[in-house]
Amino acid sequence: MPSITYVIVAFNSAAALRTSLPALAGEVRSGDEVVVVDNASADDSAAVARELCPGARVVDGGGNLGFAAGANLGAAAATSELLVFLNPDATVAPGFGEAIRRPLIEGRGWHAWMGLVTSDAGRVINSSGNIVHFTGIGWAGQAGSPLAEADLTSHEVAYLSGACMAVPRDVWERHGGFPERYFMYQEDLDFCLRVRLAGGRIGIEPAARVEHDYEFHKGADKWRYLERNRLSLLVRLYPGALLALILPALLATEAALLAVSFSGGWGGAKLRANAQWLRELPLLLRQRRAIQRERVIGAREFAQWLTPELSSPFLGPLARAGVVRFGLRAYWRCVRALLH
Repeated sequence: MPSITYVIVAFNSAAALRTSLPALAGEVRSGDEVVVVDNASADDSAAVARELCPGARVVDGGGNLGFAAGANLGAAAATSELLVFLNPDATVAPGFGEAIRRPLIEGRGWHAWMGLVTSDAGRVINSSGNIVHFTGIGWAGQAGSPLAEADLTSHEVAYLSGACMAVPRDVWERHGGFPERYFMYQEDLDFCLRVRLAGGRIGIEPAARVEHDYEFHKGADKWRYLERNRLSLLVRLYPGALLALILPALLATEAALLAVSFSGGWGGAKLRANAQWLRELPLLLRQRRAIQRERVIGAREFAQWLTPELSSPFLGPLARAGVVRFGLRAYWRCVRALLH
């Protein structure tokens, strides 16, 4: 049976760890290990980790590195065949350890996968596989839907939730882990798209359940990271032919988001995100050249996992209006038809 290193990045997470670690400790088998990266927490996160999971290795991040760099640090300390990244507020269900190993044991050919993420005491879905719009906007699939609507068969998905993400260690090292400059948000999408560019496959094992204490609204800084990182991954990862064809849509999206951000009270965060992205553009273009050199799939194949639908409940009713849906679908059909 393949061994697992469970990697948890903690930042002032003592309360969450008091709930999640006892459940995780019950899933740790011989050869498994737990690595908790403490990002300079002001509470007793490190002490709680040592108390509730005595065999855990607590790694001092030396400061608040952010989720991406913290996860990379934890993975670097791992010795197991399979890495499983869990948010500190993600509580595994009984049987999780066995279920999350299943894609590797059964040889499904997946390069990364996730479990089914629930919320509200298991009554609703938090993510059944994340969704990405062709403009780079990503969100949790079926978020808020009743659990009964979840597809309980193993299948491929567009990208994975970093709240519960499994990656064989050799795949993780081959692709270089999460982009640390992202700090937090969209690092899971960036990693998954890089795996896809290299011809990899990504799936969900719904028998591996985790309960996530999730809250979307966390202030203007979240919007700043989301927008800066969305623009960054477009530059880094999208094949040139696809970028050229969706450029009009990207410009329209920018105009719409500027209007929405100022009406929603996070206009300053959006402007700071764009400014930071522009400053980093030369670096992003260098990274793009390196990533695209390793690409083995064409733009058409890459695009098949992108959607024209803006179905996220967090995007507001205008994004789901009939005329917007019709226009986006028609535009995307034209783009797909022109890609080779």
